[in-house]
Amino acid sequence: MDQALEELISSYKKIRPEIKKRLSEFRPIHKSDNEKIFSELCYCILTANANAVRCNEAIGELEKKDLLLKGGPRHIRPILRGRARFHNKKADYIVGARKLFKSSGTLDIKSKLDAGDVIKAREWLVGNIKGFGYKEASHFLRNIGLGKNIAILDRHILKNLKKYGVITEIPDSVGSRRIYMEIEDKMKTFCKKTGIPLEDIDLLFWSMQTGFVFK
Repeated sequence: MDQALEELISSYKKIRPEIKKRLSEFRPIHKSDNEKIFSELCYCILTANANAVRCNEAIGELEKKDLLLKGGPRHIRPILRGRARFHNKKADYIVGARKLFKSSGTLDIKSKLDAGDVIKAREWLVGNIKGFGYKEASHFLRNIGLGKNIAILDRHILKNLKKYGVITEIPDSVGSRRIYMEIEDKMKTFCKKTGIPLEDIDLLFWSMQTGFVFK
């Protein structure tokens, strides 16, 4: 094993307790109330090409003002402005997702997500949630405790996969199912080689770049 991988594994061992603690906080969310699950879904809509911390701030303000569940696009847009890119579209995506999950005036996400088949759940999300590709769907499933066997292939992950020789180049897009699955399979092999679980490695790479574990 080369020195770069040894250093990566060493870094993981140091931060592993913090990563495991964070994952343990995610794990019960898919069993919690629909409003909490919806909040995570909206957060993952916002984080595409945006700063995760600022997006989390926006979600907190939307919740505080009761706009996440009741606000129209014109109420949501000003809070997203300056925090999430394409704030006009993303406000529409949030309202669209809310309409999709509302049944007789009640929010219901759980009945549409197959927690026993995460791959099936991800495909459903990609096919039905505007603003969701495979990366956003995987991020959401991880954040509600269902990300054990799926990869979040965002920019910092792809950058690190290239750094460690898992991929030879960063693709222009991972939007297609074929490309996403090919890289996800390579990442699974890499995780087995290093002994770093797939659900841990996103948080590890994030913390290596930012200095803290987030979501």
